[in-house]
Amino acid sequence: YEDESEADEQDDGEGVEQPKYRVKAAGEEREVTLDELIKSYQLGQDYTKKSQMVAEERKVIEAEKTAVAEAKQLRDQYAQRLQMMEQVLSQQMPQEDLESLKDTDPIGYAVKVAEMSQREKQLQAVQAERARIAEQQEADRIGQLQQVVSEESKKLAEAIPDLTDPDKGQAIKRDIREFGKKLGFSDAELANVYDSRAVLTLYKAMQYDRLMASKPQVTKKVQEAPRVLKAGTATTRSDGDAQVVKKLKQQARQSGRVADAAALFERML
Repeated sequence: YEDESEADEQDDGEGVEQPKYRVKAAGEEREVTLDELIKSYQLGQDYTKKSQMVAEERKVIEAEKTAVAEAKQLRDQYAQRLQMMEQVLSQQMPQEDLESLKDTDPIGYAVKVAEMSQREKQLQAVQAERARIAEQQEADRIGQLQQVVSEESKKLAEAIPDLTDPDKGQAIKRDIREFGKKLGFSDAELANVYDSRAVLTLYKAMQYDRLMASKPQVTKKVQEAPRVLKAGTATTRSDGDAQVVKKLKQQARQSGRVADAAALFERML
């Protein structure tokens, strides 16, 4: 009997509706069960933990960037001091007649020779260290330049999507280069253009130049187009129509706009 009563109690418990609690989230009130509250709390804890991890990672990255910047600054200061040391060591020692000193003061001669030898070794060491630092600085400069070029290339691809196409992209780059040379830029100057804004300016100027060059041809084609009469229309125009057509021709010729040429062509039909 005890087993049956326990089973009945479990069945009754399963059918009982859980109590609900009114909560407010994101400005909205709603009723949730205790299980839902627990689940939401667990999700919130997980989100908080991940947010804290991301924040810590950002702090580490920022700290590393700061450390790298400080190290570069110290390296540059070190390079300046090496340059000063080289200048000092490179200064010529007072000229002395070592040969006569060798005969008159052998000890003094030996001291002078040792000093000159020591200074020469120090100078070579400073020069070697300067060369090593210069290589590091050049490597950093090239790395920074490559990063700038990569970022500017992405900006340019967003502004001119056809650049991502293998064939169209090469053609556009070639056209921009040729257009720049027509404007007086040298190959070296064009090769050192990294700013996406400068390249985009050249591209837009090239497009505008092509548009302006094509306008006279459009106007000429419209002017030379044969008149086509609609079926049932008279072969002669009134004086008013002739004046309108004349004005449209003059306007299209002066402005060179495609819209004016289209208006004239439509009037002539």
